Amino acid sequence: MYKAIARRKATEVFEAIGRRDIDAVLKDVAPNVHHTFPGDNALGGERHSRDAMRLWFERVFRLFPDLQLKVRRVAVKGPPWDMFVAIEWTDHGEAADGVAYENEGAHWIRLRRGKAVYIHAYLDTEKLTEICRRLAGEGVEEAAAEPIS
Repeated sequence: MYKAIARRKATEVFEAIGRRDIDAVLKDVAPNVHHTFPGDNALGGERHSRDAMRLWFERVFRLFPDLQLKVRRVAVKGPPWDMFVAIEWTDHGEAADGVAYENEGAHWIRLRRGKAVYIHAYLDTEKLTEICRRLAGEGVEEAAAEPIS
């Protein structure tokens, strides 16, 4: 039963990203979360707090104002006090310059007593890096900013 709840909640979080509902996205994230998003771009790097993740999502939504994610599969392993959740997804939308974007990837998340303490994304970061370079060339300064840490 708890695994079904974890799968449902994971899907709801990805839906909240599509609604730009940062509070819903971060509701079950630990204050000292370790968030890793690969890539040599404005979205890459590691964050070690929920507050830094909030700033990161604000940046994501400015660079990709029409981002939508679709959960393909969710797998849950472990007891409720120490679960691992794997989420496979696709996304699409438009970057800040109106050019279409799509990607696919997965997240690996560790939950301790219902709170996300570790989140690691896996995706084609070269797509994001190229978009950030293009946006920076068009004058979107934040696309060339240092990663939020």
